Amino acid sequence: MRQPAIRRPNPFMMMTDPEVILQAVERSERLNRLARHVCRPLDRPLIPKVRGAELDAFDREIDLAEAEAEDISA
Repeated sequence: MRQPAIRRPNPFMMMTDPEVILQAVERSERLNRLARHVCRPLDRPLIPKVRGAELDAFDREIDLAEAEAEDISA
């Protein structure tokens, strides 16, 4: 006698009902065995920003050029 085939849920049908997905995630043994840790964004960077005088001068030139272009077009 043939045994019935194991039916796997269609993942596309599961997307139409998010509650079913959340319940499946909560019951998943494989997910519960994963190591978990909370990652939070850093409040301040560990590597300090180092800006050279040349870069600051270049930025000022661009800002001035944009301001002059706005004055001309206005």
